[in-house]
Parts: sequence; C-alpha cells; structure tokens
Amino acid sequence: MADPTTWLNGVERDTLAISDRGLSYGHGVFETILLKEGELSLWPLHLQRLILGCVRLGIPTDGLEQALESDLSCLPQGHTGIVKLIITCGPGGRGYATPDNAQVSRIIQLSPLPEYTEQPAEKGIAVCYCSTRLAIQPLLAGIKHLNRLEQVLARAEWQGSIYREGIVCSMEGELIEATMSNLFFVRQGVLCTPDLSRCGVAGVMRARILQIAQQNKMVIAVGRYWPRVLDDADEVFICNSLIGIWPVISLEGRSFSPGPVTRRLQQELEKSGLGC
Repeated sequence: MADPTTWLNGVERDTLAISDRGLSYGHGVFETILLKEGELSLWPLHLQRLILGCVRLGIPTDGLEQALESDLSCLPQGHTGIVKLIITCGPGGRGYATPDNAQVSRIIQLSPLPEYTEQPAEKGIAVCYCSTRLAIQPLLAGIKHLNRLEQVLARAEWQGSIYREGIVCSMEGELIEATMSNLFFVRQGVLCTPDLSRCGVAGVMRARILQIAQQNKMVIAVGRYWPRVLDDADEVFICNSLIGIWPVISLEGRSFSPGPVTRRLQQELEKSGLGC
C-alpha cells in the first residue's frame, strides 16, 4: 500500500513538533472517514463527534470547523480512499496543564482503500473474545481520543487471518465493542447494541444504523449486556465507517448466519450510498 499523503494545518508536510501534546499525552482526537468519489461519507456525524471530543478534552474549537473546511479542500476531486483527520492540542511545554493560548494542530492523511478479496460483507467473518478489558471512564466514553492502547493490546491477542475482529468487554465484563468496530446483535426480533456511556467509541456508522433502524420501524434496544446474551442471538454483526456492516458467522465455536435484519440494514446502507 502506498504511503499516505499528509497535510499539517493545510500545508502538505509530514513532520510535527516533538513538543506536540498529541505525541506527549495523546491530547487529541481523530476521525477515520471514507472518501467516496470526492465526498466525505457521514461527514456531519464525524464532525459532530470530533467537536464533542475537542470540547471534552479542552481543545479550543473557535474557528476549527472553518479551518477544517479549508484544509479538506486539498483533497483530490473525485478521489476514493481513506481520510484520517487528527486534531491535537498543539505544541506545549512540560506538564499536563493545557497552555493558555493552545495552537491546535490539524493533520489530514489520505490513504488508499484496502481490498477485501474474501468478501467479508457478503460471506461474514470469524471473531473471538479478547481478554483485554476497557477501563470505565465516562469523561472519555464515546469520543475517539488519541489514546488507543487498549485497542492495541486487544488486537495483539491474535495473529494471522483466522479472526477478523475481537470483541472487547469493560472491566466489569459487559459487552462494549470490537477492537475497530461497534457491535450489534439480533435477539428475538430486537436489534441490540451495547450502551457506550461509560466506555467505548460511539461510532458514526453505529449512529447511522440506529437512524436507519428507527426509520424502518425496527425494535431497538441499547443497554448493558454480558457475553452470554450472544449464546442465543439470532444474528451478530460489526460495523464501522469504512467497512459498513460485516456479519459474524463464527464466535469461538458458536455459528451464526447473516440473517434478514443484517441483510436489510446492508441494503439500506447501499441505497443511501454507504455500502462498502
């Protein structure tokens, strides 16, 4: 895969001040966005979460949306790929205190789309449970902050291509998400997804799927669930803004089939131009 093209504060460059608080403390947020024929998919939802993350972390947002609009105009017209947008609190001295006049760093990376020759959206994937647990911290819950060490540790638990994803629980053992995606399951006709108010990332594709489910008058439940609920689930799938929906067909000895709810949601995403 080709190296990504990188812009910093609207200028094409790939160097960052070593004192940047994103490097020193993970003081920042990011979004990973599907660029489809020059259009940023689900951009309003990405921007909403990014601004929320900045506010939560005390990163100045004055003029940020306008600056990002200008920065994003550097993307090639009609291009398809992956845009990674990173916002940090900018350079700072030693110590945790946020500088009085923080100068935000805006980083954009453009990469090619990966190819999924095994057709996971159609054929489904095998997943496992991870032993790494997510810390409970409501102040960080939902946002996509730069500290992804829990996900790094969870993803290191398996090698090779047997599993495409790993399901991660909270410190109390509740289902939360997968390492790079959100989790849904269907049980007795109800579309269920874990509550993310205490930990986990509230994905924009998750939000879009919940919108579509509401529009189609599906019964939805967002709540606290433990792994045993998947033992008798009728359907299980994962999702994110790049892959769309991938059905789960195997979970450590338990087999599933891509069911009617999963297929319906995939079709609705396809109709709205979000199929992957």
